[in-house]
Amino acid sequence: MLTLSVSGLNEQIKTLLETSFTQVLVEGELSRITFHNSGHIYFTLKDSSSVLSCVMFRGNASKLKFRLEEGMKVVINAALTLYKPRGSYQLNCFSIEPSGQGALALAYEQLKQKLSEQGYFNTEIKKTLPKFPKKIVLITSATGAALQDMLRVANSRYKNIEIDIYDVLVQGDSAAGAIANAVIVADTKEYDILVVGRGGGSIEDLWAFNEEIVANAIFHAKTPVISAVGHEIDWLISDFVADVRAATPSAAMEICLPDTNELYQYIDSLSSQLEQFLKQKIYTKSQELQHLKNSFKQHSVDKKLSQREEEIKQLKENFSQLMSFNLQGYEREHTRLKQQLPQAMQTQLSIAQTQITNLQKALESNNPKFKTKIGFAQLSQNAKVIDIATLSVGDEFEVQSDAVRINAKVMNKENIR
Repeated sequence: MLTLSVSGLNEQIKTLLETSFTQVLVEGELSRITFHNSGHIYFTLKDSSSVLSCVMFRGNASKLKFRLEEGMKVVINAALTLYKPRGSYQLNCFSIEPSGQGALALAYEQLKQKLSEQGYFNTEIKKTLPKFPKKIVLITSATGAALQDMLRVANSRYKNIEIDIYDVLVQGDSAAGAIANAVIVADTKEYDILVVGRGGGSIEDLWAFNEEIVANAIFHAKTPVISAVGHEIDWLISDFVADVRAATPSAAMEICLPDTNELYQYIDSLSSQLEQFLKQKIYTKSQELQHLKNSFKQHSVDKKLSQREEEIKQLKENFSQLMSFNLQGYEREHTRLKQQLPQAMQTQLSIAQTQITNLQKALESNNPKFKTKIGFAQLSQNAKVIDIATLSVGDEFEVQSDAVRINAKVMNKENIR
């Protein structure tokens, strides 16, 4: 039996493996993924009981549409090879597909989620399209039907517009870079709107508008961007990032350009409104002028003099009527007083005479000379009439009646009440 060296045995094994397993499809779960600076990707593929080392070299790795993630279940198209220095075999991966899901669909969802988390889709930062753009640029294929549709709609809607065309590839591996570069260049020009688009096609045909490089260019553009890709049912990453999404390229023109016929109708409407407004304004001002004339006439010097004369005349008439009325009243009162005076004087004299008589009778009834004199006398002291209650024991006083005066002295005093 021939004795082999380690290298010799590994070489034979390598030859056997690589000629026997030139292309295999292997399904498993990704683990321990390493993205090397060289562009190569190293990882392991495992199932419930085994593990395989795998490598995907830069050339094939650059064609991946989605990002490999830990735990992702995939189907790998690969060749089995041996790494002689370590004597270990590995899978050299040509392509990788998500298990049960298309690679493009997965890449689409991955990028959509990533950009959404970074705020690329926020409606608050969307720019508003100008109402009457003067200059726009169409970033699309110069040979595509979409361009002709856009130009046809633009020509029918609004001829007063300058349109530039940036001819770019809209599908294929280099399309995304061409589209992104065109957006960046156009954004440095003085365009009012950038329209990025193409006609319909398969997801592979439209894929350039799902690339991150295109999304970045649209997001960072200072000029408002309309994404007009495919048909109404097609939603691309560029649609979410752009300021406005148009269902079709033709719809993009309808969105960004005003309709000349509608403008004419609007102008006619404005003209009618202006005419009605002016008529109403003239009528209102004429009414105000007439009012001012009437007011001036009412407040003129002649009018004021006439009013003052009328007021003076009215005052004179009122004064004459008042004086006449008062004189008539005075005359009636004078006549009544003349008639009532003798009777009133007689009545007052009778009353006065009666009062005098009554006073005389009262005077006579209260005169000490006419009263009963027995038991009545006047007390006085020092020529002043006094009250008996003011006297004290030992006081001297005088007692006087009409005929007799007696000097007396208080011998004793007793209060009887």
